Amino acid sequence: MDVNGTVAEGFEPVREAFARNFAALGERGAAVAVYRDGHRVVDLWAGTRDVDGTEPWQRGTAQVVRSATKGVAAAVALLLHQRGELDLDAPVAACWPEFKAHGKEGLLVRHVLGHRAGLPVLDVPLTPEEALDPERGPAAVAAQAPVWEPGTDHGYHALTYGWLLDGLVRRVTGRWVGAWLAEEVAGPLGLDLWLGLPEAAAGRAGRTGRVDGPEPAGALRARPKRSVTAAYEDPDSLTRRAFAAISPFPDQNDPVYRAAALPATNGVATADALARFYAALIGEVDGVRLLDPATVELARAEESSGPDRVLVVNTRFGLGYMLHGTASPLLGPGSFGHPGRGGALGFADPEARIAFGYVTNGFRRTVTADPRAQALIRAVRASSAA
Repeated sequence: MDVNGTVAEGFEPVREAFARNFAALGERGAAVAVYRDGHRVVDLWAGTRDVDGTEPWQRGTAQVVRSATKGVAAAVALLLHQRGELDLDAPVAACWPEFKAHGKEGLLVRHVLGHRAGLPVLDVPLTPEEALDPERGPAAVAAQAPVWEPGTDHGYHALTYGWLLDGLVRRVTGRWVGAWLAEEVAGPLGLDLWLGLPEAAAGRAGRTGRVDGPEPAGALRARPKRSVTAAYEDPDSLTRRAFAAISPFPDQNDPVYRAAALPATNGVATADALARFYAALIGEVDGVRLLDPATVELARAEESSGPDRVLVVNTRFGLGYMLHGTASPLLGPGSFGHPGRGGALGFADPEARIAFGYVTNGFRRTVTADPRAQALIRAVRASSAA
């Protein structure tokens, strides 16, 4: 496999690991980018643009990044808090009156960001057409009764997280999350990152699809422990219901799906855009810094840890971000970011001054610890420690 792009001196192990992903882990087309101290030190791509095609991947090829979208969307809430427009300890219903239904008056903004809202499922799932209507998802979570008392436990809000955040941001700013990101984050940073892919950029995005490969190591494996398997097989479990809040799930290659904005799951980005975004969360990138140091500490302060009522493994969350742990190993103890189911990953590590982005067109069965991303992380760790 011909690997294109560049690596700075000392980061050669990342190129080697990236090439091995194609040789040994079934990679079809992918890109990885790493920033250190706000400067790009890794910029690699290889394979095909489409998982089922032959056209080569270009430097600007973008892909759907699934739940890696959540980490990007979370920055909206944190930036609004940083600007004094959103109180993390205020009830959601303070700015969203319809949200009071079914005793949710005390559900706080931080409960949404920490996956503690008790709203990972919808009693009546949305159809694909309903889910792509920006009003329907927020209305559905506002009307939904929580399945546990908000704030008392945690469980991954796989799809509902996006509607919770979208409804909240719309009522605070008058804009949906996708529009806010485009104007306040992607534009100033020059990111090839979209939540609601515009027609002018639609040709940049490759086709994705399921790929198989060797069984990965990590918490959520291809052959997970019995309790995890049972949760995914049981149609009445919170696990199955959380991932079925849209039923059936839309075709992620459908241009209509990509043009919509679902802040939990359908962002489209290049690897460089993900890495550049996280670099700007923790430091200055070409004169732009998103989060001040105090807000970075809020983002990665542990809000939730332990058994996850949806993923059925131990997870750790800050405010909108997964934290380094067994379910989602990142660069080090202070890392924060978000994986996308099947492969994509973006994160930052303030202590190492590293930001990382990885996108792929080949989705694996992994949920949080994809072996290809993990191999790249190990290579970054070896490079940054040298």
